Amino acid sequence: MRTVALAALERRLAAMPGVPRVVVSGNAATPWTVVDVLDRVLPAYRLWMLNAGAGVPARDGVVAETAFVGPGMRHHPALSYLPCRLSMAPLLLRTVTPPDVVVVHCAPAEGGRLSLGTEVNVLPAAVEACRARGGLVVSVVNRYMPYTYGDAEVDVEAVDLAVEVDVPLPTPVRAVPDEASRVVAERVSARVEDGATVQMGIGAVPDCVVSGLTSRRRLGVWTEMFSDGLLSLHESGALDPDRPVTASFCFGSPELYDHVDHNRSIRMLRTERTNDPARIAANPAMVSINTALEVDLYGQVNASRVGGRIHSGYGGQTDFIVGALHSPGGQALIALRSWHPRADVSTIVPLLDEPVTSFQPSAVLTENGVAPLFGCDQQAQARALIDHTAHPRVRDELWEEARALGLCRR
Repeated sequence: MRTVALAALERRLAAMPGVPRVVVSGNAATPWTVVDVLDRVLPAYRLWMLNAGAGVPARDGVVAETAFVGPGMRHHPALSYLPCRLSMAPLLLRTVTPPDVVVVHCAPAEGGRLSLGTEVNVLPAAVEACRARGGLVVSVVNRYMPYTYGDAEVDVEAVDLAVEVDVPLPTPVRAVPDEASRVVAERVSARVEDGATVQMGIGAVPDCVVSGLTSRRRLGVWTEMFSDGLLSLHESGALDPDRPVTASFCFGSPELYDHVDHNRSIRMLRTERTNDPARIAANPAMVSINTALEVDLYGQVNASRVGGRIHSGYGGQTDFIVGALHSPGGQALIALRSWHPRADVSTIVPLLDEPVTSFQPSAVLTENGVAPLFGCDQQAQARALIDHTAHPRVRDELWEEARALGLCRR
């Protein structure tokens, strides 16, 4: 690894031939300073990021590539979305979308090893694929990035060039849950018992769920990502001290970043490990908690498309649903409000108009109740969804549709 100034990196990138594919840290770990350099010196390139935030260049010559669409790519004029379970995204990088350049965001090296810090995800696979084809691996070294362990550690010999850019990490805007979200979260947390393993997320409902788990004991965390809810579980003594917290990325407050820095009880693993359904299933009483845009009367879930347009992607939902269902005592839960406040529509629908993201979780939960699905025939599933999860104002309509679909016994 050779440390250079931004100007030297700019000259090296400007010399890249053709239309290079550039993989950059996504989520909340994107090194935007180097993205700006890329965009300034490359006339045309393909930018591969997971869950990209605002700031993705949208000019002519830039193709936005991803297996999970974030807000920065959602309306990109040249979006190339590759439908893919997140556990399989590393395979994309090794086969059909091999990178010519990889830019990772790291904590300063210790003992000859950098750390990917808050964002591991598909990056180890990207680095390996890039090196295998003689590409360029760049590390943006930031003293504000916490040093994490597991697959986050990268040998300095795997990096060609490093630039030092010290910028504080972004933090999320704290969401204030409405009453419906609080009730949904209470129903979810009530189903998590002592000794269970939980998948955590970010947002109002997951934060509420975590707040309802502080009285539990010996909880494990095996998740794609975590946020500040982890601090609540740690401070309350809810976590099992004999099980490391396992995740692939995190996003939260400065206090969270301080907590994960040099914390060996937190293990950051690459996506093909955290999202491997077999590894997820090996956890005791695994509870996957996911949300959705819509659920239909067949138990099919749309969590990725709005109005025929891709909104996000499969993400890890299918990985964690399958893993949780195969875990001893596991549950795969879909938690959502029964009415979408912005679209002003029911989230429980007769039949999905959009492609299916996942199907038949253990149960669907809204502020109105719980609909158990696994082990129920299709008529019982439909009945439970209408009677226990749908908003009262649409239940009569849903019963009419259920009869038309043959989901109502005569």
